[in-house]
Amino acid sequence: MENVRQCVIPLHKPSLKELMFFFLSGIVVSIPFALVFEQVSLFSATFSLVILAPLIEELAKVFPLFYRHGETERSIVTLGILVGLGFGIVEFFEYIFLAGVPVVASIPHIVFHASSPAITAYGIAKKNPFPYYLVAVSFHAAINFFALSRALDFGFLVQLVILITVYLLAARLYQRSSPEKVVV
Repeated sequence: MENVRQCVIPLHKPSLKELMFFFLSGIVVSIPFALVFEQVSLFSATFSLVILAPLIEELAKVFPLFYRHGETERSIVTLGILVGLGFGIVEFFEYIFLAGVPVVASIPHIVFHASSPAITAYGIAKKNPFPYYLVAVSFHAAINFFALSRALDFGFLVQLVILITVYLLAARLYQRSSPEKVVV
């Protein structure tokens, strides 16, 4: 009989301190990450906002999650939501104070930025992040496209439909994630 080596990774439940760390990661890590890479763009503003920003921001929001182990699938998704929430709150203030966007118009973006990394986080938990990342990037690109398309009268309505879809998908994936299955 073969001598098989095994490694046991104990179940890890994030403490309140760790949950705050991931929320703050959305502010301290993900925002600078996104800003640096978005600023080096040599492309047009539209290309940068519709293509590059979604690719960079969705990666920036889930980047801290790739180094977790011993978490349950559910806690990985929860941490993704917290990182996105931190990111969304900072972007909320950027929109209001730097871009002059009305507060009411900026609030949905907090929900979007908390929900979109939950999609990729679910992929991370299932060991298949790339297709989920592409879904999150696609929704982000669509939101940005319709935000720039002020000429389209229905742009706000389409953004609202996308926002609701992303939120419902994130909620569905959160429910599908296992609170017991450990991600190794």
